[in-house]
Amino acid sequence: MRGDRLVSILLLLQSHGRMTAKELAEKLEVSERTIYRDMDALSGTGIPVFAERGKNGGWSLLDDYKTDLTGLKGSEIRALFVSPSTQLLDDLGMTRTSEEARNKLIASLPSIYRENAKDVWHRIHIDTSSWRNQKERIDSFEVLKNAIWIDNKLKILYQRADGRMDERIVQPLGLVAKGNLWYFIAAKENGDIRNYRASRIQYATPTHETFERPENFNLAHYWSSSTKAFIEKLPTYEVRVEVTRSILPRLKFSSRFVSQIDIENRSEEEWIPVKLSFDTEEEAKGYILGFADQIKVIEPEELHNKILKMAEATVAFYHHEK
Repeated sequence: MRGDRLVSILLLLQSHGRMTAKELAEKLEVSERTIYRDMDALSGTGIPVFAERGKNGGWSLLDDYKTDLTGLKGSEIRALFVSPSTQLLDDLGMTRTSEEARNKLIASLPSIYRENAKDVWHRIHIDTSSWRNQKERIDSFEVLKNAIWIDNKLKILYQRADGRMDERIVQPLGLVAKGNLWYFIAAKENGDIRNYRASRIQYATPTHETFERPENFNLAHYWSSSTKAFIEKLPTYEVRVEVTRSILPRLKFSSRFVSQIDIENRSEEEWIPVKLSFDTEEEAKGYILGFADQIKVIEPEELHNKILKMAEATVAFYHHEK
C-alpha cells in the first residue's frame, strides 16, 4: 500500500542519508516514476525531502530531520515483544539487559502502539524449562560464552556419548539452545564444524590464539541443516503391536520416548492394531513392558520372545526375593 511505502521511503532516507530514485525503486520493487510521485506526495505533506542533481545526487531529507514513525506494522511490533525464554536469558546473563532493551524500545514507539506492545507480555509467554525443572550443570559455560565473542581458541576436554574423554583445540562459533539444553558449536583445527553438548564439556581453557570465523557462516542455517542430517541418520526400530482400547490415549504420554505412533485401525474391537517406531530395540522393550498385559507384540517375532524372557526373569527374581 502507498502509505506503507511512503513510510519505508522515509526510513530508508534516514538510514542511508541520500538515495537515487533508481535505488529506492529497486529497494521497494516499484518503478522510478512511482518514486517521483511518492516524493511529490511527501513534499506536499510538509516533509522536507529534496533532490540534488549531478553524479553524486539523489533524494535526501533536510539535515537533522527525523520522523517518529517506526514503519512497523502491528503484527511486527507484537513479534518483537513476544516474551523470550527467561531460563535461557538467565543462562546467558541477559535477563536484566533484555528487560531494559524492551523498555527502551517501547519508549521509542509512537504512543498509539505502546499499550499494544505491552499487552503482548500478558498474552504470550515462552517457558522452555521442563516440568521437573532439571537443569544440566555446565561448568565451563562462562568460558564458552566469552570465547564466542572474542574469537579465541579453546582447549576442551569432552566426554563423548560412549563415556570416553577427548581433548582437543576448537574454534568457538556459537551457542544453540535446543529446548532447555545448550549445544556448543565449534570448528576443529582442520575446519570441520562439530556440535558439542555443553554439559559434557568437562573443562574449557582459553588459549593465546585467536582465529578467523568462516566467511559467511550463519549459525541458524548451520544448525537447521545439521539437525536435519542428524534426524535422517537416526536408526529406526518399528514394531507392530495390539493394544487395549483403554490405554490408547496414554500411548503418546508415556514417560518413554516413542518417535512415531500410527493407529492402523480404529475398529470397535477391544484390541487395536498400532505401529510403533523407536530408535532402538532396547527402547521398544522397556516401553512395551511398561504396559504389562495391555499391549502385545505382533511383529517382529524375536521381540515377542525377548520380552517374554524378560517378563519370566522378572517374575523369577521377585519370587526369589520372597
